[in-house]
Amino acid sequence: MSFDKTITVALTGASGIQYGLRLIECLVQANCRVYVLMSKPARVVMGMDTDQPVPARTADVQRDFSERYGAADAQLFAFGQEQWTAPIASGSGAPDAMVICPCTTGTLAAVAAGNCNNLLERAADVVLKERRQLIIMPREMPFSTIHLENMLRLATAGALIMPPNPAFYNLPKTVDDIINFVVARVLEQLNVKQTLMPAWGAEIISTDE
Repeated sequence: MSFDKTITVALTGASGIQYGLRLIECLVQANCRVYVLMSKPARVVMGMDTDQPVPARTADVQRDFSERYGAADAQLFAFGQEQWTAPIASGSGAPDAMVICPCTTGTLAAVAAGNCNNLLERAADVVLKERRQLIIMPREMPFSTIHLENMLRLATAGALIMPPNPAFYNLPKTVDDIINFVVARVLEQLNVKQTLMPAWGAEIISTDE
């Protein structure tokens, strides 16, 4: 089976893991191959912020996420932080894009410094050097000068900085509505078709027609 794109989604230990989980679900539904990286702190946050079972091992992440999101065979893979044989550790296996969602300020700093101490950091480094798309979604408030300087450094290197800031013009009624707004904006940046929310002004254009 062929897939339209290959996207790496990295989940780190910031609050807001719901954004990353919904993104994985939508990418699977959009016929993308998805590589998942999940740090140990992300598992802690998942247990605090959601009512989903927390996968204990990388193999559990792959199995549980594949079943939960209805992934086809060979569509979703999860890699451990020390799995240096993973394709995303090399430029020859670089994905079309990588999204760090949510991104801790520690991960932000490590990627900005070019650290490659684990697979997540190396994967981000590979995406940057291969001139692929890197989307970083820092989830912190307020930002310190250090955080802002790291974001500027990464933006200058070609990364797209997308703090998960929802809008409210769509009059969200549930938490899912807020999550969907943010994830829809990410999917648009990835050039992946989304049906989570209409484009701004779509109702007016439809009425005029």
